[in-house]
Amino acid sequence: MKILFAAPENAWGGFLGLLRAEIPEHQYEATGGFKVDDLKGVDVLIPTMCRITDDILAQSDKLQLIQQCGSGLEGVDIKAALARDIMVANVPTDISGNADSVAELGIYFMIGLSRNVHQLAKSLSEQRMGEPQGRALGGQTIGIIGLGGIGRALIKRLKPFGVRLVGIKRDGREAAKNELGLEWVGGSEDLKELLAISDHVVLALPVTAESKNIIDADALSAMKKEAFLINLSRGGLVDHDALKEAFAGGEIAGAGLDVFWEEPPDPNDLIFRYNVMATPHIAGSTDVSMRGIVKGVTENIRRVASGRLPLFLKTD
Repeated sequence: MKILFAAPENAWGGFLGLLRAEIPEHQYEATGGFKVDDLKGVDVLIPTMCRITDDILAQSDKLQLIQQCGSGLEGVDIKAALARDIMVANVPTDISGNADSVAELGIYFMIGLSRNVHQLAKSLSEQRMGEPQGRALGGQTIGIIGLGGIGRALIKRLKPFGVRLVGIKRDGREAAKNELGLEWVGGSEDLKELLAISDHVVLALPVTAESKNIIDADALSAMKKEAFLINLSRGGLVDHDALKEAFAGGEIAGAGLDVFWEEPPDPNDLIFRYNVMATPHIAGSTDVSMRGIVKGVTENIRRVASGRLPLFLKTD
C-alpha cells in the first residue's frame, strides 16, 4: 500500500521513519510540507496538521483510510470522507502515552509561569540573586476545562502538589467529581465561575463548533488579573485578538501556549511580547508518546492491509 505523510520527512520526531521501520513492506511518501496536493494512488493518508477538505478527497482514487498520528482530527472533513467510503481513525491520547506527555508540559508551564521564568535570565545577568520572587504551586486553584485523557493525566500528576482542583465537563459531572477527587465539576454553563476562581486555567478539550473560541473577550475578562491561561489542546479554543487585548489591558498575568491560531505561528506576532511561554506544539512529542502513537498507527495500517476494520474509527 502507498502511505502519504502530510508533513516534512523528519517531522514529529521522525515519526515516518519509525513507522517505516515497523512495517517496511509498504511504500511511503512525505509531502515535504504541511500540505496535500495529490492523493492519486494513495491508500492511507496521515494528515498531521493539514486541512483535508472534500475538494482534496475528490482527487483520491483508492484512499481507504485517513489515519491521524495522534488524536486531533479537527482539520479533517470527516463527513465528507465517510460519504466517499473513506474510513477515519485516530490514536486516543489515553492509550498512546500522549496524554501523560502533554500533562507533563502543562505542569512545566504552571511552574514556569508561577516562578516568572521570563525574568530569570535578566536577573542572573544583572547578578540580582534571589529575584524575582515566585508563587508556590501548592495552594493554587487549577481549573481544567476538559476531563478526558489529558485532563485526567494532569489531575493525577497535580495532586501531590497540594493544589485545589476544579473542572468543566460536558456530561457525567458528578461521577467525574467523585472518581477524580475534584473539589468541584461544572458544565459549560459554569465556565465563568471556574474562570473567576482559578489561578491557572488549563484547556484540555477538543475544538468543536461549540468549543471554538471558548476563551473569548468575555471569558478573559472573567479571569483573575493574576491568573495564567494554559492551552494544551488546540489553538482554535482561544480568540487570538481577544488574548492580545487582554494582555494589553492587563486582564491576565501570562499564558503557556503549545498550540496556536495558525501553525506554525508568526514569530513576530505581538502576542510574544507579553508574558507568554511558548512551545512549538511539542506537548505530545516524547519518546513514550511516539512509541505509543507508532504502535497505534501500525496496527491500523496492518488491519487495512489484511481487510480488517481499523480501531478507533470515527462515525461522524
